[in-house]
Amino acid sequence: MPRRPPRRRTPLRAAPPNRRESAGCDLAEPRDGPVASSDPVYLRVVEDLRRQIIDSTLPPGAPIPSRVQLTQRYGVGETAARHALRVLAQEGLIVGRVGAGHYVRERPVLVPMHRSRLSDQQQAFAADMQAQGRHATWDWRSELAEASPDIARRLRLPEWDQVLRTRFVFRGDGRPLQLATSYEPAEFSKGQTLPAEGSNGRKGLLARMAAAGVPITAASEEVYIRVPRPEESDRLELPAGTHVVHVERTHWSGDRPVETSDIIVPGDKFRLCYSIPVGP
Repeated sequence: MPRRPPRRRTPLRAAPPNRRESAGCDLAEPRDGPVASSDPVYLRVVEDLRRQIIDSTLPPGAPIPSRVQLTQRYGVGETAARHALRVLAQEGLIVGRVGAGHYVRERPVLVPMHRSRLSDQQQAFAADMQAQGRHATWDWRSELAEASPDIARRLRLPEWDQVLRTRFVFRGDGRPLQLATSYEPAEFSKGQTLPAEGSNGRKGLLARMAAAGVPITAASEEVYIRVPRPEESDRLELPAGTHVVHVERTHWSGDRPVETSDIIVPGDKFRLCYSIPVGP
Protein backbone atom coordinates (compact mmCIF):
# COMPACT_ATOMS: atom_id res chain seq x y z
CA MET A 1 0.00 0.00 0.00
CA PRO A 2 1.26 3.51 -0.73
CA ARG A 3 2.31 5.42 2.35
CA ARG A 4 0.30 8.50 3.37
CA PRO A 5 2.15 11.76 3.16
CA PRO A 6 2.94 13.23 6.59
CA ARG A 7 0.44 15.79 8.01
CA ARG A 8 1.44 19.39 7.73
CA ARG A 9 1.34 21.20 11.05
CA THR A 10 -0.18 24.68 11.02
CA PRO A 11 1.94 27.05 13.09
CA LEU A 12 0.13 28.66 16.03
CA ARG A 13 -0.46 32.37 15.66
CA ALA A 14 -0.28 34.85 18.48
CA ALA A 15 -3.61 36.32 19.58
CA PRO A 16 -4.25 39.80 18.16
CA PRO A 17 -3.71 42.69 20.54
CA ASN A 18 -6.72 43.82 22.55
CA ARG A 19 -7.90 46.92 20.76
CA ARG A 20 -9.61 48.73 23.60
CA GLU A 21 -10.19 51.93 21.73
CA SER A 22 -12.14 50.19 18.96
CA ALA A 23 -14.34 48.50 21.57
CA GLY A 24 -15.25 51.79 23.17
CA CYS A 25 -12.65 51.61 25.99
CA ASP A 26 -9.46 53.50 26.80
CA LEU A 27 -6.73 53.66 29.43
CA ALA A 28 -7.65 55.40 32.62
CA GLU A 29 -5.06 57.49 34.38
CA PRO A 30 -5.88 57.40 38.11
CA ARG A 31 -3.85 59.24 40.71
CA ASP A 32 -1.68 56.24 41.57
CA GLY A 33 -0.64 55.50 37.99
CA PRO A 34 -1.94 54.16 34.67
CA VAL A 35 -4.05 51.01 34.73
CA ALA A 36 -6.20 49.35 32.11
CA SER A 37 -9.85 50.36 32.19
CA SER A 38 -12.74 48.46 30.65
CA ASP A 39 -15.20 51.34 31.21
CA PRO A 40 -16.85 52.78 28.09
CA VAL A 41 -15.25 56.05 27.06
CA TYR A 42 -18.51 58.00 27.54
CA LEU A 43 -18.22 57.42 31.30
CA ARG A 44 -15.15 59.67 31.39
CA VAL A 45 -17.30 62.47 30.02
CA VAL A 46 -20.19 61.70 32.39
CA GLU A 47 -18.00 61.54 35.50
CA ASP A 48 -16.15 64.77 34.73
CA LEU A 49 -19.28 66.78 33.91
CA ARG A 50 -21.13 65.30 36.90
CA ARG A 51 -18.27 66.38 39.20
CA GLN A 52 -18.32 69.91 37.77
CA ILE A 53 -22.09 70.16 38.28
CA ILE A 54 -21.98 68.84 41.86
CA ASP A 55 -19.12 71.14 42.96
CA SER A 56 -20.74 74.12 41.12
CA THR A 57 -17.89 74.56 38.66
CA LEU A 58 -20.85 74.42 36.29
CA PRO A 59 -23.56 76.29 38.24
CA PRO A 60 -27.33 75.95 37.69
CA GLY A 61 -28.29 77.39 34.31
CA ALA A 62 -24.77 77.10 32.87
CA PRO A 63 -24.56 75.78 29.30
CA ILE A 64 -23.12 72.30 28.72
CA PRO A 65 -20.60 71.92 25.88
CA SER A 66 -22.14 70.75 22.62
CA ARG A 67 -21.52 67.27 21.22
CA VAL A 68 -18.87 68.66 18.87
CA GLN A 69 -17.13 70.44 21.77
CA LEU A 70 -17.24 67.28 23.88
CA THR A 71 -15.64 65.19 21.13
CA GLN A 72 -12.80 67.72 20.85
CA ARG A 73 -12.31 68.24 24.60
CA TYR A 74 -12.38 64.58 25.65
CA GLY A 75 -11.14 62.92 22.48
CA VAL A 76 -14.23 60.73 22.08
CA GLY A 77 -16.55 60.00 19.19
CA GLU A 78 -19.89 61.70 18.62
CA THR A 79 -21.77 58.58 19.73
CA ALA A 80 -19.99 58.62 23.10
CA ALA A 81 -20.69 62.36 23.49
CA ARG A 82 -24.38 61.86 22.70
CA HIS A 83 -24.61 58.96 25.17
CA ALA A 84 -22.96 61.02 27.92
CA LEU A 85 -25.51 63.81 27.51
CA ARG A 86 -28.34 61.30 27.58
CA VAL A 87 -27.07 59.79 30.86
CA LEU A 88 -26.73 63.20 32.54
CA ALA A 89 -30.26 64.11 31.44
CA GLN A 90 -31.61 60.81 32.80
CA GLU A 91 -29.90 61.56 36.12
CA GLY A 92 -31.71 64.88 36.24
CA LEU A 93 -28.50 66.93 36.20
CA ILE A 94 -29.03 68.68 32.85
CA VAL A 95 -32.01 69.66 30.71
CA GLY A 96 -32.23 70.02 26.96
CA ARG A 97 -33.80 73.01 25.26
CA VAL A 98 -34.93 72.64 21.69
CA GLY A 99 -32.53 74.45 19.42
CA ALA A 100 -30.45 75.76 22.35
CA GLY A 101 -28.45 72.76 23.61
CA HIS A 102 -28.19 71.51 27.18
CA TYR A 103 -27.98 73.41 30.46
CA VAL A 104 -27.32 72.55 34.09
CA ARG A 105 -30.68 72.00 35.73
CA GLU A 106 -31.81 74.56 38.28
CA ARG A 107 -31.73 73.22 41.82
CA PRO A 108 -35.35 73.04 42.97
CA VAL A 109 -36.59 74.52 46.20
CA LEU A 110 -38.71 71.86 47.85
CA VAL A 111 -41.97 73.16 49.27
CA PRO A 112 -43.75 71.43 52.17
CA MET A 113 -46.60 69.03 51.62
CA HIS A 114 -48.20 68.57 55.04
CA ARG A 115 -49.51 65.14 55.93
CA SER A 116 -52.26 65.14 58.55
CA ARG A 117 -53.82 62.19 60.34
CA LEU A 118 -57.42 62.97 59.39
CA SER A 119 -57.42 65.72 56.75
CA ASP A 120 -59.11 65.20 53.38
CA GLN A 121 -56.75 65.15 50.40
CA GLN A 122 -58.48 68.11 48.75
CA GLN A 123 -58.39 70.23 51.91
CA ALA A 124 -54.74 69.41 52.58
CA PHE A 125 -53.69 70.34 49.05
CA ALA A 126 -55.69 73.58 49.12
CA ALA A 127 -54.09 74.55 52.45
CA ASP A 128 -50.56 73.88 51.14
CA MET A 129 -51.21 75.93 48.01
CA GLN A 130 -52.70 78.81 50.00
CA ALA A 131 -49.63 78.88 52.26
CA GLN A 132 -47.47 79.27 49.15
CA GLY A 133 -49.67 81.98 47.65
CA ARG A 134 -50.93 79.71 44.87
CA HIS A 135 -54.44 79.08 43.64
CA ALA A 136 -55.47 75.43 44.08
CA THR A 137 -57.80 73.63 41.65
CA TRP A 138 -58.47 69.98 40.88
CA ASP A 139 -60.41 67.84 38.44
CA TRP A 140 -61.91 64.49 39.37
CA ARG A 141 -63.77 61.58 37.83
CA SER A 142 -65.57 58.77 39.73
CA GLU A 143 -66.61 55.42 38.27
CA LEU A 144 -67.03 51.78 39.24
CA ALA A 145 -64.03 49.55 38.61
CA GLU A 146 -62.63 46.16 39.59
CA ALA A 147 -60.25 45.91 42.53
CA SER A 148 -56.79 44.75 41.45
CA PRO A 149 -55.07 42.23 43.74
CA ASP A 150 -53.13 45.06 45.42
CA ILE A 151 -56.21 47.24 46.02
CA ALA A 152 -58.21 44.21 47.18
CA ARG A 153 -55.49 43.42 49.71
CA ARG A 154 -55.43 46.99 51.01
CA LEU A 155 -59.24 47.12 51.36
CA ARG A 156 -59.57 43.48 52.49
CA LEU A 157 -61.92 42.68 49.63
CA PRO A 158 -62.12 39.69 47.26
CA GLU A 159 -59.96 40.20 44.18
CA TRP A 160 -61.75 41.90 41.29
CA ASP A 161 -64.62 42.94 43.56
CA GLN A 162 -66.24 46.23 42.49
CA VAL A 163 -64.92 49.45 44.00
CA LEU A 164 -65.63 53.13 43.54
CA ARG A 165 -62.54 54.62 41.86
CA THR A 166 -61.97 58.38 41.76
CA ARG A 167 -59.05 59.91 39.88
CA PHE A 168 -57.80 63.42 40.71
CA VAL A 169 -55.42 65.87 39.04
CA PHE A 170 -54.41 68.66 41.46
CA ARG A 171 -53.04 71.95 40.12
CA GLY A 172 -51.38 75.01 41.58
CA ASP A 173 -51.84 78.17 39.51
CA GLY A 174 -52.91 75.92 36.66
CA ARG A 175 -49.80 73.66 36.71
CA PRO A 176 -50.25 69.94 37.49
CA LEU A 177 -48.56 69.17 40.82
CA GLN A 178 -50.17 66.03 42.17
CA LEU A 179 -52.09 62.94 41.05
CA ALA A 180 -54.30 60.82 43.27
CA THR A 181 -56.47 57.77 42.76
CA SER A 182 -58.91 56.83 45.51
CA TYR A 183 -60.63 53.45 45.99
CA GLU A 184 -63.65 52.71 48.22
CA PRO A 185 -65.85 49.61 48.57
CA ALA A 186 -68.70 49.83 46.06
CA GLU A 187 -71.30 49.86 48.86
CA PHE A 188 -70.41 53.50 49.50
CA SER A 189 -71.38 54.44 45.93
CA LYS A 190 -75.08 53.65 46.43
CA GLY A 191 -77.29 56.54 45.41
CA GLN A 192 -74.59 58.11 43.21
CA THR A 193 -74.96 58.60 39.48
CA LEU A 194 -71.86 57.10 37.87
CA PRO A 195 -69.66 57.90 36.15
CA ALA A 196 -69.45 61.41 37.59
CA GLU A 197 -66.87 64.13 37.17
CA GLY A 198 -66.24 67.75 38.01
CA SER A 199 -63.83 70.44 39.15
CA ASN A 200 -63.27 71.10 42.87
CA GLY A 201 -66.62 70.79 44.65
CA ARG A 202 -66.60 67.05 45.44
CA LYS A 203 -67.60 66.33 49.05
CA GLY A 204 -64.62 65.24 51.12
CA LEU A 205 -64.08 61.70 52.38
CA LEU A 206 -64.73 62.45 56.05
CA ALA A 207 -68.07 64.14 55.31
CA ARG A 208 -69.19 61.39 52.93
CA MET A 209 -68.30 58.61 55.36
CA ALA A 210 -69.94 60.43 58.26
CA ALA A 211 -73.13 60.75 56.21
CA ALA A 212 -73.02 56.97 55.65
CA GLY A 213 -72.62 56.38 59.39
CA VAL A 214 -68.98 55.27 59.04
CA PRO A 215 -66.69 57.37 61.25
CA ILE A 216 -63.04 57.62 60.19
CA THR A 217 -60.89 56.77 63.20
CA ALA A 218 -57.36 56.54 61.77
CA ALA A 219 -55.20 56.91 58.67
CA SER A 220 -51.98 55.12 57.75
CA GLU A 221 -49.40 55.87 55.07
CA GLU A 222 -46.62 54.02 53.30
CA VAL A 223 -44.16 56.20 51.34
CA TYR A 224 -41.58 55.25 48.74
CA ILE A 225 -39.68 56.72 45.77
CA ARG A 226 -39.93 55.23 42.30
CA VAL A 227 -39.51 55.91 38.59
CA PRO A 228 -42.69 57.48 37.15
CA ARG A 229 -44.80 55.64 34.63
CA PRO A 230 -44.98 57.27 31.18
CA GLU A 231 -48.54 58.54 31.70
CA GLU A 232 -47.54 60.06 35.06
CA SER A 233 -44.60 61.86 33.47
CA ASP A 234 -46.91 63.25 30.80
CA ARG A 235 -49.67 64.38 33.17
CA LEU A 236 -47.24 65.95 35.68
CA GLU A 237 -45.00 67.37 32.90
CA LEU A 238 -41.89 65.89 34.54
CA PRO A 239 -38.40 66.58 33.19
CA ALA A 240 -36.32 63.52 32.30
CA GLY A 241 -34.64 61.93 35.31
CA THR A 242 -37.27 63.06 37.83
CA HIS A 243 -38.53 60.45 40.28
CA VAL A 244 -41.87 60.60 42.05
CA VAL A 245 -42.93 60.19 45.67
CA HIS A 246 -45.66 57.54 45.96
CA VAL A 247 -47.86 57.72 49.07
CA GLU A 248 -50.24 54.83 49.80
CA ARG A 249 -52.78 56.29 52.24
CA THR A 250 -55.51 54.17 53.84
CA HIS A 251 -58.38 55.41 56.02
CA TRP A 252 -59.79 53.17 58.71
CA SER A 253 -63.04 52.90 60.61
CA GLY A 254 -62.01 50.89 63.63
CA ASP A 255 -60.18 47.85 62.24
CA ARG A 256 -61.82 48.10 58.80
CA PRO A 257 -60.13 49.85 55.84
CA VAL A 258 -62.82 51.94 54.12
CA GLU A 259 -60.72 53.89 51.59
CA THR A 260 -57.23 53.69 50.13
CA SER A 261 -55.43 56.12 47.80
CA ASP A 262 -52.33 56.27 45.60
CA ILE A 263 -50.95 59.81 45.78
CA ILE A 264 -48.20 60.74 43.29
CA VAL A 265 -46.11 63.93 43.60
CA PRO A 266 -42.93 65.05 41.78
CA GLY A 267 -39.84 64.26 43.83
CA ASP A 268 -38.18 67.53 42.81
CA LYS A 269 -40.97 69.82 44.06
CA PHE A 270 -42.17 68.65 47.47
CA ARG A 271 -40.96 67.45 50.84
CA LEU A 272 -43.36 65.53 53.06
CA CYS A 273 -44.01 67.09 56.48
CA TYR A 274 -45.56 65.00 59.24
CA SER A 275 -46.96 66.01 62.61
CA ILE A 276 -47.15 62.97 64.88
CA PRO A 277 -48.97 63.35 68.21
CA VAL A 278 -47.16 61.84 71.19
CA GLY A 279 -48.87 60.97 74.43
CA PRO A 280 -51.23 58.53 76.10
